[in-house]
Amino acid sequence: MQIVLRDSNQGPFLSKVIAYGQAEALLNESQLAQIKEKSVLMSLKLADKFYNKYKMHLLEHAAFDVIGVASLGLMELSNREVSQGLKLLLTPNGIVKSFQKGWSMLSTVSKYKLNGKSVYGDIDPILLEKVSSPSDADEWQGWQGYQDALLDFNREESVVCLLKQFYSQSSYDPLDCLSLESVFAEVVLYRLFFGPVKVRQDLKQRVANIELEDTWFSTEHIDQQIQQVLSELPAQLAETIKLELGMYFTPGLLRTLTFAKNYRELRLQNVSPERLERFEYKEGLTGLLGWPVYIVM
Repeated sequence: MQIVLRDSNQGPFLSKVIAYGQAEALLNESQLAQIKEKSVLMSLKLADKFYNKYKMHLLEHAAFDVIGVASLGLMELSNREVSQGLKLLLTPNGIVKSFQKGWSMLSTVSKYKLNGKSVYGDIDPILLEKVSSPSDADEWQGWQGYQDALLDFNREESVVCLLKQFYSQSSYDPLDCLSLESVFAEVVLYRLFFGPVKVRQDLKQRVANIELEDTWFSTEHIDQQIQQVLSELPAQLAETIKLELGMYFTPGLLRTLTFAKNYRELRLQNVSPERLERFEYKEGLTGLLGWPVYIVM
């Protein structure tokens, strides 16, 4: 395995740390040889498990995986500081620990990405491909690829938490493609109508049996409802949701509330299900934030 670097500002973090150590005379040839030796052994093990260690191009692929995954773990463990990264790398099994940390990070954020079996076990192959890198690459996007996957993972985890806490049925399937914003909006809307009860698939039926108060139809009141729901959540989850909500979230809920008022009037008139469906479909084309689409009337 050749651990070299063309551009110290763009390549994989492992190579950047080694280049820094050599430039500052903090990494001698013996120490570098030990790092290379352990890296080669990890590449052999990885190739033996997922590829074919007897085919040179696949062994090289495994080496690229080791460099990328170890770079990811080393960045996390060192807080992306090359000086701290070098200290960690020079500890006993530092390169191994970095790889293990990186692999664990990828495993965590792959949780909702695996719709079927992956050749890498619990690692999303597309994500691993983004992280994997030759040591002399001019550019490495592994860290950004992980950050994007982490953001998606946090959204999915937040959806799961909302379902468990606020919904009567909390089963979750990633293929449902539920957005965090829409799930949270439904919680706010449902609790505005019916109080602090579990969300059920009955909003469209029950809306005809409640009185919609005039005080509800203001952004100030809706903001109060939003803050009330957020206050019931763990702090980290609440922060994740706040970051996800756009500037049009509250106006969007107000628009949906206005739609619900008109929908309620149609139900009270006992119009046909077909007419209700047409009315709902027409409004839904422009987006009804928080209005459920899975209800069977």
